[in-house]
Order: sequence, then structure tokens, then C-alpha cells
Amino acid sequence: MINWHTMNHIFKGLLIFCSLAVSFLALSQDKKEKPAVTFEELYDEPYSVNKLFIGFQPMYGELFATNVNAGFGLEASYYYKDKMDFKAHFRKTYSSNFFDFNRQAALDNSNLDISNRPQIFNYFEFGGTYHIKDFDQSGKTKMVLYKKSFKGNRWAATVPLRAEIPCKVRKIYGVRLGGIYWKSSVDLNRALKEQGLTNADIINASGAGLPLLAPPDPITGVSRNFSVFGNLYSTNVYVGGSMAWFRNVAVSFDKYDEGLDDGMLTLFFDVIFAPQLSLDPVTYLAQDYSTSAIKTTSFGFRAGIDGKFNRMLSWSYGGEVGLRPSISGQSFYALFKISFPVFGTNLDYKVESFGK
Repeated sequence: MINWHTMNHIFKGLLIFCSLAVSFLALSQDKKEKPAVTFEELYDEPYSVNKLFIGFQPMYGELFATNVNAGFGLEASYYYKDKMDFKAHFRKTYSSNFFDFNRQAALDNSNLDISNRPQIFNYFEFGGTYHIKDFDQSGKTKMVLYKKSFKGNRWAATVPLRAEIPCKVRKIYGVRLGGIYWKSSVDLNRALKEQGLTNADIINASGAGLPLLAPPDPITGVSRNFSVFGNLYSTNVYVGGSMAWFRNVAVSFDKYDEGLDDGMLTLFFDVIFAPQLSLDPVTYLAQDYSTSAIKTTSFGFRAGIDGKFNRMLSWSYGGEVGLRPSISGQSFYALFKISFPVFGTNLDYKVESFGK
């Protein structure tokens, strides 16, 4: 026999089910009532992209195990027909306070008897990509339907409609080759600790190591650990592969503003080797102390993404993650960068001229 308590639960369950069913039907009905749109293709030319892009990076951030840093940079890319493209990149920190972690730590904590000058984080890269296969095929893109009457609060309260538009997609399979040079301040105390070493393993020509403790404070009489910082210089060669997708299509909608998709997206993966990776000796009381006991790793890899738009004035974005040749145990890094403005040009300023 079903008691009143059980009947009450059954009734509540039926009520919830009916409410969900009504909501689902309402959403389905709303979905059916979405308006259809017609469009006219203005152009669909994924090969008609700018040859040169130059962008200023007002901000990048890098979580690098050797030295966390952030700052600004410049980046340029050039596309030579459908055969090759080239890329050059430079970045550095704004200052030690913003944001060059180990350099600021060295300025604040390094022992006064150490004469090494902490290096500013600088990064230079130049490389090229050979297009093994550069072709186009049929694809699709989604465009947001927008019109000027949607301005302000009305646009904020509107759920944007999207139209699926057929278009050509240019695909590029490439092989990459390039060089990288960077330099940075490093925390040698942390490197020594992670590798099971101490200051005593950093020795001079006579075999004497650096002290473990700094001289006692003249006021408190307390000794603290002897802080040691150094400078690392790394020259790298990378080789890898990439895949790119370019769209360059514009359409005119019957009841909405024109739609555009001119995105240029590239994914890449590189193997990195450092033929030259040097850690400066520590100069203490006018004597050089070798840092050869600290292990470094010369191999690494990275995976990344680059995106930009085929416009005369726009913005771009990029990111990388991987292991960079550096001090052993301090190779991991993750990078995010954004460029604005980015200037794009086709480098074709010729016009036809006719005599009267």
C-alpha cells in the first residue's frame, strides 16, 4: 500500500518533470523560430593576404622556472608567395621591478662582495617556415549577425545569432628552422639546492669554495645565508613543423551588417638544441669562482599557437609551452603574448598610369 509520504514524492517528481518538459518545448519552439538569412559573397580569397605584418607587444608574460619575467616586445612576419614565410621576434622586461624576478632579487639580496652585474632578461628569435604543402579546400566559418541598432544595452542583452557560411580554407603544412638567443639573471642558490649542491661547490682556482654564510650583521650579530646570483647565456637552434589555417572571406547579409572572417591561425611544435649554454663564473673579492658544478640541459621542445588577422591595422596573440635549454630542473616555461597594434601591408604600392 502506498502511503501519503510516498505519494507526495511522486507528485513532486511529476511536477518537476512537467516543468522541464515545458521548458524544453519552449526552447525548441524558440529554436524553430530563429530567422533565416540570405547573403551575398563579396570575396573569398585566402591567398590574398598581406605579405608583411609588424606588431608591437605592449605586454607579454612568461612563467619560466629559471626566471619569471614580463615586459614588452616587437614581432614581424613576412610571407613570400606560397613558398615560405619568415618571423623575427624580440622581447625584454620593462624594468627589474616590472618584471624581472631574479634580476630584482639579485639587486636586493646579492652579497656586496660579489661584483657580477645581474643581466636584464632579453630574448631574440629569427626563423623561417618552408611550405611543404600549401593548398585550399572547401570549409565553413561562423559569423555573428550584427546591425547598428544593436548598440549599447540592447546589444549587451542580446544573445547573438550566428550564421554558418561556406568558404575556402587555405591550409599550410610547413617545416620550421630558426635560431634563438636569450640571456637572464639566475638564482644560483636555488639551482645548487635543487641539484644537491652548496656554495662550497662553486670554487676558485685554488679549490676554495664560496662561503655558506654571510658575515654577521653589525647590529644584530645574526648571519644569514650567502646569496649568490649569476648570469646565463643561451644560443639555440630549433627545428620543427607547423600547420596553418587562413580564411579571408566577406559576405553581405540582407538584414544585417557585413560579415568578415580574415583569421590566420598557426600551430607549431619545435625541438630545441643549445650548442652554446654558458653560466658566468661568480666574481667574489676579485676572484673568479667556477660554476661548472651546476648542471645544465641543452635539449628542449615547445608547442605553440600564433593568431592574427589580415587587416591593415589589427591585433594578434600567441602562446607557447615547453622545456627550454637552461639549468637542469629549471627548464619549464609557459608564455603568453599579445600584440597591438599590428600593421599589415601587401608591399604593393604600384598603380597603373596612362598617358593622355
